[in-house]
Order: sequence, then C-alpha cells, then structure tokens
Amino acid sequence: LKEKLNWIQTSGIAVAAFGVLLIVSKGNFSALFTGEEGTFGDLLIFISALNWAVYTILSRRELARHPAARMMFYVMLFGWLFACVWIFSIGPGLSEIPALTSKGWMSILMLGIFGSGLAYIAWYDALREIPASQLGVFINIEPLVTTLLAAIMINEPITLITLIGGAIIIFGVWLVNRQ
Repeated sequence: LKEKLNWIQTSGIAVAAFGVLLIVSKGNFSALFTGEEGTFGDLLIFISALNWAVYTILSRRELARHPAARMMFYVMLFGWLFACVWIFSIGPGLSEIPALTSKGWMSILMLGIFGSGLAYIAWYDALREIPASQLGVFINIEPLVTTLLAAIMINEPITLITLIGGAIIIFGVWLVNRQ
C-alpha cells in the first residue's frame, strides 16, 4: 500500500512478533521446529497473524468503496458459505445441532456478535483511520489474549515467560503506533 515505516516501527513489528514466538514456544524456540513444544492450535494462531496481515491489506482497498458494516456482511457471508461447504461435504452435517446445550448456543451467539460481527466493524473503522501497517501489528496481541482467556476458562497456567512475552508484544505494538 506504499505505506512508509521508519526503522522504529519496523523494529516494533519484529519485537511484537518475537513476543508472540516467546508465548507460543513457552520460551523454547528450538522446540517449535522439533515438535517438542506447542500444539497444532499454536501453529494455527501463529499462521493467523500472517493471514490477517494479507487480509487487512486486501480489506483496506475495498474500504474505499464500501462502508465497514457492508464489508463485515460480505466477510461473514463468505465465511458462512465456506463453513457450510465443509459442514455438508466432509464435516458432521447438522447432526450435532440437537446436542447443543443452552451454554453452547450462548457461546455461539457471543462469538458471532462480539468476537466476529462487532470486532470486524471496529477493525474496519480503525483501518479507515490508521495505516494497515500500524493496525496490523495489533493482531500480535491475539496469542496473549488467548493465553489469558485460557487461564480464566480452562485453568491454563500463566507463566513468567507468558508475562514477559506479553510485555514484549505490548512494547512492540507501542513502538509501531507511538507518535
């Protein structure tokens, strides 16, 4: 997008990415490559940062032609269509819907409204105001938030390395977006 980053902002992106690697690897970088540490979900979270960067760049171009709410509608529509293809071709189909509890339905509703709908609109509104390179670094906060939520929801331990990695991520995001 021809956005110019100075060396401090570029360093901030690298610092934030280092913090993500620290959290995902639990401080053991070599274990990421040998398979000793982490899960498939950790790998997906790491890859999602790269995927989201590309998505943000492509979205920025479309925001010149469409309001944020319309963009969110298109994203949700295409996401729903792709999910339906998977559900009905290789997934469980609709057989698991009757087994959903009220807690399951509430989780789906909360994820749909807050984790997807309102979050996408906020992202698009922010993308209109600041360059994609500055906004994109915020996606590095995802592994930190995921780790903190896992501690609350499923009693995952919060380790010193998680806190250090989180502080490094926040510092990197600050470096990119400071005035």
